Amino acid sequence: MKVLSKFTARPAMDGDGVNIKRVADFMNTRFDPYLMIDEIKSNDQQDFIGGFPPHPHRGIETFTYIRKGGFEHRDQLGNVKAIRAGDVQWMSTGSGVVHSEMPLADANEGLHGFQIWLNMPAKDKMRPAIYQDTTENPNPTATNSRGAALKALSGNWQFADSDLVIQASIQGLAGQGAIADVMLNENGKADIDLSAHQSVSAYIYQGELEYTDAKGELAVATEGHLLVIKPEQNTHIKAGNKDTGLLLLAGSPINEKIVHMGPFVMNTQAEINQAIDDYQQGRFGEIA
Repeated sequence: MKVLSKFTARPAMDGDGVNIKRVADFMNTRFDPYLMIDEIKSNDQQDFIGGFPPHPHRGIETFTYIRKGGFEHRDQLGNVKAIRAGDVQWMSTGSGVVHSEMPLADANEGLHGFQIWLNMPAKDKMRPAIYQDTTENPNPTATNSRGAALKALSGNWQFADSDLVIQASIQGLAGQGAIADVMLNENGKADIDLSAHQSVSAYIYQGELEYTDAKGELAVATEGHLLVIKPEQNTHIKAGNKDTGLLLLAGSPINEKIVHMGPFVMNTQAEINQAIDDYQQGRFGEIA
C-alpha cells in the first residue's frame, strides 16, 4: 500500500458537548469528495450524553456508521430511527435537512461511531433530501483466508483475489463514494481492488497498519491517522502486531470551489448567506 499523505485526527467538541476526534479539510479538499470524518469513541457517557440536538444541513451528505451503542435520529422529513451497532445511515441533505441525533437510553456500555461528510456537486446541492438506512438491510461482510474481513457500508467492494463483488445496500453517494469497514487480525493481510476509484483514504480506528511511505520506506500508522493512498488493482493492506480496524473511503473528486460555514457547504458566499437566512426564517421546516 503506497501512502501519498498522512493526517492526524484532532480532539474536538460538537453538539451538546460531545467529545470527538476529527479529520477535516474544507480548504484544499485533499481527500475530495470527503470533507470530514468525526469519530466518537468512549465508554464514559459524559463524553456523548448531550448528543446532537436539532441542527440544519445543506449541500452535503452525512454518512453515519455505528460500531457500538447507538443514536435515535429524528428529522423534519418524518424519519424517526434507532441507529444501532452495525447500522449505517445516509442523508443526502441537498437543499436542507433539520435533524437530531441523541444517544439511545439503552446505550449504556459506551459509544463508538463515525459521521462522515461528503461534498455534493453544485448541480445537486439544492435538490430534495434523500434518507436511507440499513436497519432492515444489514451490511454484507466477506472474509479471506489471511485474517481479513471486509464489511461493505456503501458502494461495491472486491478482494483482488476473488470474483465475489460485495454490494452494500446503500448506493449512489456523491462523488461515487464507497465506504468499507476492514477488520484485520494481528498481522492479517488483504489485497483489495481499488482501481475503479480516483481517490482513496484509510482511517485507522484500532490497532496499527503497515504501509510504504512516499519515500518508499516502511512505516506504521496507528489509531486516529488518515492515510491518502494510491488506488491500485492489488492494494495490499497489512496489520501490524495488533488486531486492526480501518475505514476505507473511496470515490471520485468533485473538484469544485467550496465555501463552508458550520453545517452548510456551498459554492459561493451568497449561497451560504441564503442558507443561513432560509434556516433562520424557518424554511427548512421543523422536527415534529
